[in-house]
This record gives sequence, structure tokens and C-alpha cells, in this order.
Amino acid sequence: MELSDAMRRRRMVRAFTGRPVEPAVLDHLLVQACRAPSAGNTGGWDLVVLQGDQTATFWGCTTTNDWRRRSRRWPGLAAAPVVVVLVCDPAAYASRYRLPDKTGSGLGDEQAWPVPYWFVDAGMATMALLLGATDAGLGACFLGNFRGEDALLLALGVPAGRRYVGAVVLGEPAEHDPPSASLTRGRRHREQVVHPGRW
Repeated sequence: MELSDAMRRRRMVRAFTGRPVEPAVLDHLLVQACRAPSAGNTGGWDLVVLQGDQTATFWGCTTTNDWRRRSRRWPGLAAAPVVVVLVCDPAAYASRYRLPDKTGSGLGDEQAWPVPYWFVDAGMATMALLLGATDAGLGACFLGNFRGEDALLLALGVPAGRRYVGAVVLGEPAEHDPPSASLTRGRRHREQVVHPGRW
């Protein structure tokens, strides 16, 4: 598939058949994600890959107060056979930017970063996963979480100091995936987004 086709066809899939993802396909997607750009080639993000029964840890920690289970989309979403949890390490960026080739940047302390590139880089890895899934004929969805992050990191044994970014659920799309109500908003047109030369 051409990149432009993958960009056009990519969407957030929230209903899965539950059929396992072929190991070689999953490995290929993870290799692609690892090739995402990284500030200073720091590579300060990690992927915790949960498959099959392991995904219960993710859902158990992030569905506290049953809020997600009350969604009409819950059954299809929970059927995803793979959950890729993204975490980042702000300290790795500060450490990298204290090295001789980067000291002139003044970014050797986390607080000095005007933009937290650890999240930017993890976002690029996320997009690589989403596009790769589309290219492989799989469905994928990025999930931001708003509760249970600390419990999840603890349950997964993530080292202290790492920050939770979100998760990508992957799998074969179910035949019926109800469209999100957000789609009624439409996308902003190019003319609204692109400002040639000046705002």
C-alpha cells in the first residue's frame, strides 16, 4: 500500500474480532515503530506489548469505576487481541542533552524543555503503529487514558520515572464498527489549517 493510501484509509477502529495477530505481522509493526524519529536520537520511549489474556491487565487498571465498560463500544474494543502500552522517559532526554554534542542547547534539565519531546517522539511511534496496522490490513486505535495509569505502570513493572503516554489496540477489525459520534464534526479544511508565509 502506498503511504498516501494508508494515510487516507487510517481510522480509529474500536471493534475487533479477537482473532490473534500473526506474530510476524506484529513483529514487523513493532520494528516500524522503533524506526520513528527521536530528538537527539534519544529513543526515550518504550512499548509494553500485551497479547491475549495479558490484555486483561490493561483493561483492569484503566477501566476503574467501570466508565469504559458503560460505553456502547466496550465489547468490541475489549476484544482487541493486542494492546501496546507506550511509556516515555523524560530523564533520558535530559541526560542525552547533557552530552558534549548537545550541551549548547541548554536542555540538560527536564524543566528546560519548552516542548516535552518525549511525548512528541512517542506520538511519532504511535503514528507509525497506526499507519503500519492500516498497511497490514489490521485495525488500530489510540487510547488516551484518564484513570488508572499509575496502577497500570506498577502492574506492568515499568521503572519509576517513566510517564504513561497511551496505548494502541490492534487486531482484525470486526465487520460492524459503529462510527464515532466525533466524525460528525468533520475535519478542518486545508485552507483552515495551512497558513502560507504568515498566519
